Amino acid sequence: MGIKGRAAVFLQKFQPLEFWEFELPEVDPDGLIVQVTLANICGSDVHAWEGKTPRSGPTILGHEMTGRVFRLGKNVKTDALGKPLQEGDRVVYTYWHPCFRCPDCLGGEPNLCTVKAARAGRDRSDQWPYFTGAYADYFYLRRGHYVLKVPDSVSDEAVAPINCAFSEVIYGLAQGGVALDDPVVIQGAGGLGIYACAAAKAMGAGKVVILDKLADRLETARQFGADHTLNVEEFTSAEERVEAVRELTGGGARVVLEVVGSPEVIREGIHMLRPRGTYVIIGNIMPGLTTPFDPTWLYLQSKRMIGVRGYEPWALRKALDLLDT
Repeated sequence: MGIKGRAAVFLQKFQPLEFWEFELPEVDPDGLIVQVTLANICGSDVHAWEGKTPRSGPTILGHEMTGRVFRLGKNVKTDALGKPLQEGDRVVYTYWHPCFRCPDCLGGEPNLCTVKAARAGRDRSDQWPYFTGAYADYFYLRRGHYVLKVPDSVSDEAVAPINCAFSEVIYGLAQGGVALDDPVVIQGAGGLGIYACAAAKAMGAGKVVILDKLADRLETARQFGADHTLNVEEFTSAEERVEAVRELTGGGARVVLEVVGSPEVIREGIHMLRPRGTYVIIGNIMPGLTTPFDPTWLYLQSKRMIGVRGYEPWALRKALDLLDT
């Protein structure tokens, strides 16, 4: 009798997850199987359960996780950085696995892979390799998966979310072009926004301004590096908020990072930029939400607006390095 593992399986929106058992598959000679020790609930998991980002069951939700190597493929000797790897070692890894063959993968942007050989929280779990999401005893990693050994100095609680939130804001800030002493504005002080404060400071940003409507979140953001916190409900209009930001940043931010998830903030966020600044959208992940848009908001001052989904693997390494310092 082989080893079995449990999983909390999603079948359809708004329905309780069901606990199923699956046979643990054989490890790929060039892959490994992780025994999950901690998994988080990301906001996108809630959206999936609510049907706002549709999923087809049965699948195992969850992608923010960490664990220990349970089975190591015979050809795997090290992690992605060349550090020796053995069964029992703590690891963190990307929650998606690219195909390595499409134009995006071959162009060095595996996070944009349109094929995605494996995607935590999306692949069906009633077929091999079964353990396809974080809410299970195990997670199956295929050959070539990007895996990093976790140092003893970093706890499971700290490392579990970095393969999503922390890595994505690091990548988003880099895509926005944050450089030494650049002012940065962050819209939203949830998990992504708080991580973004720390990441921006670590990347050498100057003043970091963050906006939210919850006082406790803003206080936490200050502890993570925000220089100025603005409660949006203390202003009577978007124009007042824009003026406050422009005053605090000396004329506007070089980069504004949107991690709110509401398209209504886009207009004022663009107006918080200085000329040639970049507006980075990360939080608006649900289709069907719209907002009026005037192209001259960008054109007249040569501003840019980009969307960032996921991250390149180097961002996960950077996130782990920051936790280990």
